[in-house]
Amino acid sequence: MSSKVKILVPCKEANHVCDKIQYEEASFWEKIKLSMHLIYCRACRKYSINNNRLSNTIKTSKVACLDKKCKDAMKKELDKAMKNQLK
Repeated sequence: MSSKVKILVPCKEANHVCDKIQYEEASFWEKIKLSMHLIYCRACRKYSINNNRLSNTIKTSKVACLDKKCKDAMKKELDKAMKNQLK
């Protein structure tokens, strides 16, 4: 095995690292390699910008989610309605 460190990464890997950064799972070295890739790849820069925009939109949104109890009640009602439809 070679002990050389690869700095240049393919677009597929760069996009994967971009996604990992969104969920704060990327290592420091992955962030460095992504930054190097973004210098020369316009498509991945655009992907990264859109990914950041999506992350920021989700973080700042004021969407309220249902709690588990409400979800379970809705599921029971749906199952009941589906059973009645099949009869």
